[in-house]
Parts: sequence; C-alpha cells; structure tokens
Amino acid sequence: MAIVLTLNAGSSSVKFSVYTQIPAGLEPLAAGQVEGLGAKAHFAVKTAAGERHEHFFEDHSGSADHSVAIRAILDWLQSRYSEQPVVAVGHRVVHGGVEFVQPVAIDDNIMAQLERLVPLAPLHQPHNLAGVRAALAALPDALQVACFDTAFHRTHSYVADTFALPRSYYDQGIRRYGFHGLSYEFIVRQLRQQEPELAKGRVIVAHLGNGASMCAILDGKSVASTMGFTALDGMPMGTRCGQIDPGVLLYLLTHYGMSADQITDLLYKNSGLKGLSGLSQDVRELEAANTQAARDALAYFTDRGRREIGGLAASIGGLDALVLTGGIGEHAASVRESLLHDMGWLGIELDTEANRAGQGVISRPGSPVKVLVMATDEERMLAEHAARVAGILH
Repeated sequence: MAIVLTLNAGSSSVKFSVYTQIPAGLEPLAAGQVEGLGAKAHFAVKTAAGERHEHFFEDHSGSADHSVAIRAILDWLQSRYSEQPVVAVGHRVVHGGVEFVQPVAIDDNIMAQLERLVPLAPLHQPHNLAGVRAALAALPDALQVACFDTAFHRTHSYVADTFALPRSYYDQGIRRYGFHGLSYEFIVRQLRQQEPELAKGRVIVAHLGNGASMCAILDGKSVASTMGFTALDGMPMGTRCGQIDPGVLLYLLTHYGMSADQITDLLYKNSGLKGLSGLSQDVRELEAANTQAARDALAYFTDRGRREIGGLAASIGGLDALVLTGGIGEHAASVRESLLHDMGWLGIELDTEANRAGQGVISRPGSPVKVLVMATDEERMLAEHAARVAGILH
C-alpha cells in the first residue's frame, strides 16, 4: 500500500492531509497543519480514527520555515505509517496562468514556469513554491504534482476572460483567471453524483470563506467567475477588498502618496470584513460583537454577494441551482439567510427553518431554484489528482 500526501503551503502555515491507496480508491488517514512559521511554530494532526497529536517546535522557535514544517510532517508519518512509502505529493498551487489547464508532474522546467507566475499571485505563489521545494528536497523519490486553482476556469470565453484594455495586454497575460477551482471541481463532481440532472444545468457555486468567490457553471464547466486577474476581485472577503473602483487606487497613489507595497497591504490584509468592521474577519466574532460596524460589514458582504449572484445568473441565462460551500457558506445560517432573502425574482425561495436547522437543501419544496449547502474538499481533489498523475488511480 502507498501514501498520497497533500500540501497547501501558505505564508505562515502548511496544511496537509494523508491518504492511503485501497482497492476502491483513496482512503483518508489524517489531516493537520503546521502553523506559526517564523514565530512559535505549532504542529497539530487528527487521524481518521479521532486521535489527536500536537506540539510546539521548541528547537526552532522563531525560525521554523517550510522545510522544518514538512520535515515534521514526514517524521510524524514515519512514526505512524513507516511501512507505507509516500509515492505522490499533491501541491495546491494558486496560479497556473494560461498554460496549465490540468495537474502536472513537477520537474525543473515546470518549476521555472511556475516561478515566472509569481508576479500574478505575489502573496500566494511564493509560499506554494516554497512548499514544493521543501517537499522535493525531503521526498526525492516521490512524484510531486502541482494542482492549480486557476485550471477549472480555463473554459471561459474571451469575453469572460478579458478586461476592456487594448488587446495586447490580454495577449501578454493580463486577463481574468478565476480561483478556488479545486473547490468548484469537487462540488461539480458531487453534484454529478447526487443531483445528475441539476449538474447538467445552470449552476452558481458560492465558495464563501476567508477567501470568497462565486462561479457560474453550465453543464459542469466554468463560464464566469467573480475573481479576476488576482484573488482580490469580486466578493469582499475576510481581509481582502473584493470589487473596487480602480480610480480609488489611483487616488491613493496620487493624493495619499501611498506606495505599491502599502496599497497591497491594505487591499490584501486590512480590508474586507476586517477593515469594514474594524474588529475581525471572523463572521462568528462579528455576529457576537453586534456593533454597528460589525453589522454593516456583514450587510456589505451579503449585499455584494446578491449582486454577484444576479450577474452570474445573467451570464448563463438563468439559474437551476445554487450551491453554498466554504466555511461561511456551510456554517453561517444567518449570512445565508441575509444573502438569499427576497430573491424570489430569480426563483430562489428560501426555507428559513431548513436553513437555520443546517439542512442540506435550504430552498422550499417546489422552488424553481434548488439551493444546497455542500461541504467542499479541496484536499480530496489534490490527492486524487496526484494519484492519477502518479498512475495509481484511474
């Protein structure tokens, strides 16, 4: 039997999951993360059987990096599953540009191409690649596979991909890439299994979490996404601004004299729910605080979401189903209620009791649009992609 490992490397954390090969496919063994890289690093893991293990990195206080994190993950794997080698590692890579439309085995040439995409995702791609480099060094015999958040959206038309700039900029790669593709891919697969007729139709999937976006899908293929050239556009998010008039950015540059680095920090780290509320990006904290600023932040989030749903429905000629996923989409009943109230004009008729009870279907019986709440599983997609590229899953 063999192990398939998934890695999702961020700036200060590495999330991981562990799967084993079984005759029916892949079976999850454990999931965890190393967080606090560069500060007080902490390792935590939970097995499928419910066992937990965690510890702080006393020997690397303030200096633990991605290589230290991955070494800790591998040491734990060795202590538990020493007889099962790691044969493939699936890496979440945020940006695949125009070239990468499916998962790919990583070699020196692929790494060079991914490095060239760093300017397109400066706050994500460098950390993703740091995780890849650390895994390459620690697991030289395992196949390293890059899985892209942008790949799912490469079915867009030119009109859905372009900005109203001279065509030469589009040809140079300045276009709408879309993100959260691994999540959308998983939801489409679940729909095909559970709601096959709906899966053939007009669907909007709302991935609502600390990062938030929506995607219009027709017969299982992405038609339009709220995210664009970067992971900033569209929906407001935990700390990211979402849609903003570009004139605001010019004003910040010329009137306030802000630098590109300062504006980047503002838009990525100090806007969204956190910026609007002046308190937190966590919906639970905002609901508990119940201040005017917190209420305004949540109201802005759902108002923008309603506008995005309307626009995406127009792009696919109507709507048959809406799927809510992600941490907020799956767990925040009050946000779902605010997002979907008075949407009967689009065929969405919310069943308030079903929504508050956390049921899987929260539209009324007979509603023209079926509204579902579904858990996403990006790690499962990473593992399956890696296993297929490695030839151990068909």
